[in-house]
Order: sequence, then structure tokens, then C-alpha cells
Amino acid sequence: MSRVCQVTGRRTRVGNKVARRGLAKYKGGIGIKTTGITRRRYKPNLQWKRVWVAELKRFVRVRVCAKALKAMASKGAYRVLLDAGLVKPPRPKKGKKAAAVQPAV
Repeated sequence: MSRVCQVTGRRTRVGNKVARRGLAKYKGGIGIKTTGITRRRYKPNLQWKRVWVAELKRFVRVRVCAKALKAMASKGAYRVLLDAGLVKPPRPKKGKKAAAVQPAV
């Protein structure tokens, strides 16, 4: 399974690790020199979580990054998962129609 957040879409990215040595000129040195550049990967902080969705009255198991967990804490799990397309809104029950409320006269 790929390392992708199901809510935000964050995935592994690539970059460089730059090794330097020397003392900066403003500190009295002759300047910082690059001595090596190595390719590296930046991995998202992903975790499997069982999230309780009160509107659906059930748990939803998702693989999310830490930023998505913070969003669920602030906005609510149902709203975040609904926007991500991981849950569907609950369907109304069949057969039972809502009784029309008559205004009191």
C-alpha cells in the first residue's frame, strides 16, 4: 500500500540533504562550503485510526496524517471525512414519512 493520506492526499516527497562545513563570513570565517548532496525522502506522519463518526453512529477506519487528525479535532470527523469522500451522508429510512406539523391556531 502506498504511503498516502486518505484525507489530504499527502504522500512521500523527495528532496536533498545538503552537507556543509566551514564558518560563515559574518562570523569571521571564510564562508560555508557544500561538501555533499544526497537525495532523501520526506515521509508524511501517517497513522491508521478508528474514528468515531457520531452522525453515522459507527467507526470509520482511515489512514491519515497528523494534519488531518488536527482538522478532524477542530472541524469534526464527519465534515472532514465527507469532504474527502470517505463517507456518504446517511439515507433517510424508507416507508416512514415525516408527519407534517400543523401550526397551532
